[in-house]
Parts: sequence; structure tokens; C-alpha cells
Amino acid sequence: MELLKDLSVLEQRLGYTFRDKGLLIQAITHRSYLNEHADFPYPHNERLEFLGDAVLELIVTEHLYQNYANPEGELTTWRSALVNAKTLAGISNQLQFEDFLLLSKGEARDKQSKARMYILANAIEAIIGAIYLDGGTSAAGQFIKTHVLSHLPFILKNALYVDPKSKFQETAQELLGVTPSYKVLSEVGPDHQKEFTVGVFLEKEMVAVGRGTSKQEAQVAAADAGLEAKGWK
Repeated sequence: MELLKDLSVLEQRLGYTFRDKGLLIQAITHRSYLNEHADFPYPHNERLEFLGDAVLELIVTEHLYQNYANPEGELTTWRSALVNAKTLAGISNQLQFEDFLLLSKGEARDKQSKARMYILANAIEAIIGAIYLDGGTSAAGQFIKTHVLSHLPFILKNALYVDPKSKFQETAQELLGVTPSYKVLSEVGPDHQKEFTVGVFLEKEMVAVGRGTSKQEAQVAAADAGLEAKGWK
């Protein structure tokens, strides 16, 4: 198929060879691509993403349960850090399969937006779903162990499972004796598609700003930027 690059290169990066190449093609097909290619013979990857999300969560949960005696609450935060969109998008970048994704022309150009991060993360979940269907739990588990669970030591060492707001507050209180505050600087867009810009302050100093589709999301982004600005990551 002329539209597709050599799938064997992608399989080599994934560390898995598909018996059913159609599952791999479906996994890398974004909904937007079908809007411009109505005759494309494969569906988009959202159903595989739905399946892969469940497989990923189960295998990560089982691994944490079997290998760590920590309380449920701690294991939950570790799991969240492993399977969140930022981590999964980072994995997709490490695997360098973004160029294999089938996207509309508009989506293909928009490489820097937050939407691209979710597209990449969702594609990882779709890949997991496809491997599960093609090779079963063992094959999916091996992929997850190699590409996802391998990040756990780094996450634990750097306490990346602590959400940015909590980490920023704890560090500010410990080092400066100050509790951060947040202020909405602007909100734009219609009600169903607002973007909030929030500043995080240490007393009167605005340390950083963050943006998001909700105030909470913008606050988290501001705290994360604040950690970077202060060198507290």
C-alpha cells in the first residue's frame, strides 16, 4: 500500500511482528485520516485504544501488586504515573513511530499542540490492543514490560508520581515557608471549549503560568512550570 511506510521497520521498533498486519494498520490510523480517505479499507484505532487501555491497566496493576507491598493508595499513584498521557506520548517518541501514524493533513501539521500528545498516547494504547489481539496476553505483557514498566524505577526515584500541585506546595512550604496561590489570568473561547490561563504565585511573585481546558488543568500546568522555573523538579 503506497500510503504506508515499511511496516517491518515499525515492527522492529515495537519489538513485535504481527501475524495480522491489518491490526497494526488499524492501530496507527487516526479518525481524522478517514475523513480525507473515505475508501481506506481499515477502521480508525479508537476501538483498539479502548481495549489496549484496559490491557495496559490490568498488566501494570498486576505487576505492582505482585512486586510491591505498598498500600493501595501509593500503588494507584504509581500506576497513574505510568499510564498517563504524558508518559505514553514520551514512549511513542522513544519508539519513533509518529511518522507512521496516518493522520489528516491538518493533524499531521499540528505537531506541537496538546492534542498531538493525546494522539500519540492513544496510539500506544491502540498498539497494545492490537498486540493483545494478535499475540495474546503474553505478547502484550512483554511489550508493556519492555516499554512501559521499564520507566517505573525512574518514576519512583524522581517521585514523578506526586502530582505537580502537591509537589510545588510541599517544596515551597519546606524551602520558603510559603503556600502557593493560583489566580485565573484569562479565559477565552466558548463555554464548551474554554481555555484558562492561570498564574501560580508565591506571595506577590508570579512564578509561572499554565494553560488548560479547565481551571484545575491550568493550575497543574502552572505548578509544573513553577517547578521547572524554580529548579525544583
